[in-house]
Amino acid sequence: MVNWGIIGLGNMGLKFARSIKETNNSNLAGVASLNDKKLKFFQDNFKIDRKNLYKNYDDLINSNVIDSVYIATLNNSHLDLIKKCAEHKKNILCEKPIALNYEEALNALKYINKNKIIFFEAIAFRSHPQTKIVKQIIDKNEIGEIISVESTFGFKVKKINPTSRLFNKELGGGSILDLGCYPMSTLSFLFDKKGKYKFTNTSGSFAYTDVDDSAEAMILINDQVECKIKVSIRENLHNKTIITGTQGKLIINNPWLPEKKTTLDIEINNSSYKKFINSELSIFANQTQKIAENFQNNVIGDEFLVDIDDSLNIMKNLTEWSKLIRK
Repeated sequence: MVNWGIIGLGNMGLKFARSIKETNNSNLAGVASLNDKKLKFFQDNFKIDRKNLYKNYDDLINSNVIDSVYIATLNNSHLDLIKKCAEHKKNILCEKPIALNYEEALNALKYINKNKIIFFEAIAFRSHPQTKIVKQIIDKNEIGEIISVESTFGFKVKKINPTSRLFNKELGGGSILDLGCYPMSTLSFLFDKKGKYKFTNTSGSFAYTDVDDSAEAMILINDQVECKIKVSIRENLHNKTIITGTQGKLIINNPWLPEKKTTLDIEINNSSYKKFINSELSIFANQTQKIAENFQNNVIGDEFLVDIDDSLNIMKNLTEWSKLIRK
């Protein structure tokens, strides 16, 4: 059984706590927050012992009852917490993004390697059964050799709050940091993590707080696969991933937050069919169950999760994308 501690009791912290209830290999042992009301809420709703309610993050990290930590705080705090958790030999699941830029991600890697702990980044769709089915369809060559990928993730924020995590630059706001990891994680999954990525065209727009509120990129992978990705916090996008091959097309209708029942559309030559996928667990419970299993078995890398090598590849490309749209 993995004894989890949660740092940060906002929306994602709550979803993670609820996901633990669906698993058979995880236990919520303690939580940490700077907000007394949130601590009380978690105590009442998740039956946490009072002594394992921590009013500062360091006390949870130092606790002997915690062996793995879910980091669910704001983006700008991730690196510091990763360092501390690693130094105290805690395995880590960190909410995306791993850090604010590639340099910070490399810094995190040093601590992870030095202290020999296991790290995964919380991009939950990767552990959903849908992703395995996608891989099976591609590996069986049903749509032929991949020639292009189109992937989008966008929603409209009606009112800009300059102090919110989405629009505050110091907190790591912006569409690329908040959403870019999703389509970029898809590319990292479909192709070699060390594949050759060439940005052939980029564009973006910016909110008055100077964070990108929309960004597009054309990427040529391994000199042969054309990929178009777009993210936005200013407009609703189709939020689909379309993988085109030499013999057909695979459409992932709900790529980012697939539910227990989801579908894929497959088009081959002049015929088409739907693939129905069922999952016993919710998307976040799938992730928690799989990561806890890897922690228990000391598994460092997993193609159906975002491990540290994958995180570095994704963050390297996100950082370059962010720089290019400002030129």
